[in-house]
Amino acid sequence: MIRNSIEIGFRTLAVLFFSAALFSCGEEKKTNTPQAEKKDSLLYLNHADTAHYVGINTCKLCHQSIYNTFIQTGMGQSFAGATKKKSAARFSHSLIYDAFSDFYYQSFWGKNDSLYFKEFRLQNKDTVYQRTERVDYIIGSGQHTNSHMQSINGYINQMPMTFYTQKQQWDLPPGFENGVNTRFTRKIGLECMSCHNSYPDFAMGSENKYNHVEEGINCERCHGPGSIHVQQRSSGSKIDTSHDIDYSIVNPSKLAIDLQFDVCQRCHLQGNAVLKEGKSFYDFRPGKKLNDYIAVFLPKYKNADDEFIMASHADRLKMSACFLKSYRPKEIKNKLKPYKDAMTCITCHNPHVSVKATGSEVFNAACLNCHGKKVTMNCTEKKVQAELSNAKFKIQNLKSNCVSCHMPKSGSIDIPHVTVHDHFIRKPISKKEKEKIKEFIGLFAINEKNPDSLTQAKAYINQYEKFEQKKYYLDSASKYLSVKNNAQILKNFDALVQLHFAASRYEQVLLYVDKIGINELIQKRLNKKSYDNQHAWTCYRIGASFNDLGKFNESIAFFEQAIKLAPLIPDFKNKAAIAYATTGNYTRAQQLFTEALQENPKYVPALANWGFLYLSQGNANKAEQLYTQALSLDPDSEDALLNMAGLYNYQGKKKEAMQTLKKLLKKHPDNIKAKNILSFLQK
Repeated sequence: MIRNSIEIGFRTLAVLFFSAALFSCGEEKKTNTPQAEKKDSLLYLNHADTAHYVGINTCKLCHQSIYNTFIQTGMGQSFAGATKKKSAARFSHSLIYDAFSDFYYQSFWGKNDSLYFKEFRLQNKDTVYQRTERVDYIIGSGQHTNSHMQSINGYINQMPMTFYTQKQQWDLPPGFENGVNTRFTRKIGLECMSCHNSYPDFAMGSENKYNHVEEGINCERCHGPGSIHVQQRSSGSKIDTSHDIDYSIVNPSKLAIDLQFDVCQRCHLQGNAVLKEGKSFYDFRPGKKLNDYIAVFLPKYKNADDEFIMASHADRLKMSACFLKSYRPKEIKNKLKPYKDAMTCITCHNPHVSVKATGSEVFNAACLNCHGKKVTMNCTEKKVQAELSNAKFKIQNLKSNCVSCHMPKSGSIDIPHVTVHDHFIRKPISKKEKEKIKEFIGLFAINEKNPDSLTQAKAYINQYEKFEQKKYYLDSASKYLSVKNNAQILKNFDALVQLHFAASRYEQVLLYVDKIGINELIQKRLNKKSYDNQHAWTCYRIGASFNDLGKFNESIAFFEQAIKLAPLIPDFKNKAAIAYATTGNYTRAQQLFTEALQENPKYVPALANWGFLYLSQGNANKAEQLYTQALSLDPDSEDALLNMAGLYNYQGKKKEAMQTLKKLLKKHPDNIKAKNILSFLQK
């Protein structure tokens, strides 16, 4: 019976080194070597493993004026504690309602100026459920949104309210709409945190636990670790940066065009990010090739050029004729600052200055630097043409400007209530073009021309698990995974298991296990700890496949290996405990439930399943206590409701059991077990 309370089909959602004598103390090194040749033949000192991050407060000791403006940018304001100073929200009309889940949400400031969210449900006018949680962090600069995070013992989850500043309104966060409200349980993993904030101290062996998080994106995300730069400057070493490159730190403006783009694309190329084998989201450093570490995929559609996602600035810019005509890397490779003769992100944006403090004339001037060289402009606005012929930069005084027509503001397809400038620079699209029916073409790596087959397969699987549960993504993934012999199966093993597990083809998962052997897999193949927990997840999926086929004894070795590799993922311990309880080892089951809840006391599945274990041992009082605790956190939990109905029936409370089953079926009408039990009780 415990098996029925399992969450079936659980899915989750980088050599050469300089000699330290290269820049001797107090000496300015001069050279006649072409800049690009130097950059190709030498590595930046802060690419070395010995280089470490020093933090923004160290940087500002020498760069105070840059710090003063940068800290006001969207990056500088990206993440902080939940304080009134940080919040951009208004609280006079903060009540929102999710009709799909039948939950109301309200935000308010409580004791000690702490921010709280209250979730509640009404029946007629009576409050029949409520839960209040404190907000620990606010993510987002407030230019577009403020979203909110909760930390439970270091486990950080997103909360179910976002303030959309452009429209000055509260609503569900992006991705919580249309019946997929994950309430207080959406995990904020390393991929998310490492783009929306400075690199955190992530707890290895978890999905979303952090020992420490910084507050705001800092200097070293674009310039690389600063320890060697600080050491050289502190020792009196000098570099004439107007003629040479300071190789102790990366200056993105002096990088080759593609490498400069990669600095921005690390976070402004949003999509389906696939880590290269053995890499993590920590590994990329400015000045290196992003596609050595991460391939970013996006689904491409015919007749959908007007659709884009929020942080797709680099991808959209590279589609523009302005970029394509300026992209001449061979012609400009020997320039100290290659971007000066091309179009890159910093042609228009000064990353040290907030866009809020940057007037429209600055962006228009970037356009005029190329287009203003012509006597006759191609602009259709006659007033603009007249002004341009009289004064080159007088355009800022006009109601119309280059950006408003050729980079129009529109909504992104992934973030509601937000308008942003589309960085695909072009003539305005006709209504006829917009009305064409879009057709799916496939997934394409935006930052890599020819990714290998395994990377492409992972992209399709990720697209299915994280974004769109459409079967053709899994069908496409299978075409990239060869299984002709054991060597190929081993090479693709993790992806094969993930693919077939996602498709609920548990027998196929076990066929691959049989081909390699259980001992071979556990002792030699699936034994590596990593930030993405790849081997741990493979073990978990194998264990869950055994479970779903009723082979609980066989599942235990794989669950235990998953726990060994990633002890801070409560789902692993919960699933293992179920297997142990089913095979009669209640002591180990109790231990695992205890450990899971010590890590995260609000982990509902463990509460519901532990309660069932107590009931199976005759302890109805303890079972009821745990079920009640679970339902106070999630009143719609299938596991907790089903088990509570079982408790009522055990106690002879048939009426209460039937009421609980009806409540369950109202929210989960496809629960076959609940239907069968209710039908039996109604006889």
